Order: sequence, then structure tokens, then C-alpha cells
Amino acid sequence: MTITLRPALPDEIDALWALRTVAVRVSCATHYAPEQIAVWTASPVPEAYAAMLAAGGAIVAMHDGAIAGYAMLDINKQEVDAVFVDPARAGLGIGKRLLAALEQLARGHGIVRLHLSASLNAEPFYRAAGFVALREEAYAHPSGISLASVAMEKALMAV
Repeated sequence: MTITLRPALPDEIDALWALRTVAVRVSCATHYAPEQIAVWTASPVPEAYAAMLAAGGAIVAMHDGAIAGYAMLDINKQEVDAVFVDPARAGLGIGKRLLAALEQLARGHGIVRLHLSASLNAEPFYRAAGFVALREEAYAHPSGISLASVAMEKALMAV
């Protein structure tokens, strides 16, 4: 099994968003109400995705010729915007590899501290990767709903 990482391409945004929608429906169902997930997954691709991709902040994981996951870094905000893995490929270490690549990308841009707002189901993943919980918060999702989440950060060491 070979997993390769590469920069995301502009024409892949819709495919990335479709993967994200499936991942939210499957992975977040343990921590969020069906009504929340329905609104959450019905939202359109944010305009910021194209900008983050154009700035070089998007990484795709490929497995067997298909997109297996992706990660987005908002370089200007010094923030992990997204790490999503196809639920059918969960447990293969794809998320860990994507997050490590995102951290390396951030270091390359001179970022010394990364921030993120973790969904409740993703908080243990980020904690295992060295992120520290700062506070519980209500994330104001662009769709208009409020999602319980955890504000986290990680100091990046030079390598």
C-alpha cells in the first residue's frame, strides 16, 4: 500500500469538498446531532479554499490513484483549516502524515505556532499529534450553526 502526498490542484476543490462531506457525516456522527451534521454538510465550498490552495496551503494524500485525504493550511491565519481522510481509508496513518506535512509546510513559511478549532471527535487526534487544548468554544460555522469545538495550538520546533 503506497500513500503519496502532493500539493492539491485547483480543479480538485470539488472532490476535496465531497470527501470532507463524507468524512463529516461518518466521523462526526458520534459527537454531533444529525440535524447539525445535515446543515454542516450542506454548506458550499468556502471561498477561502481557493485562496489557501493558490497560496500553496493544500496537501492531498493519494492511495490507489484516488484522493484518500487532504489537509489545508491558512498561512495568513497560521491555522490548520482542515484535515480530512476518506472514512473507508481510516486507520492507515493518512491523517498523521497529512498533519505532519502541514506542519512542515507551516515551518517553511516561518510559522512557529499553529492554531486550530478541533471538532469534538478530532480533538484526541490533534492531542496525540502534540496540540494542546486551550479552551472549549462554540465554532460559528459559515452555515449559521454553532458547533461545539476545542481551540488548540502547537508550538512548532525547528527541524
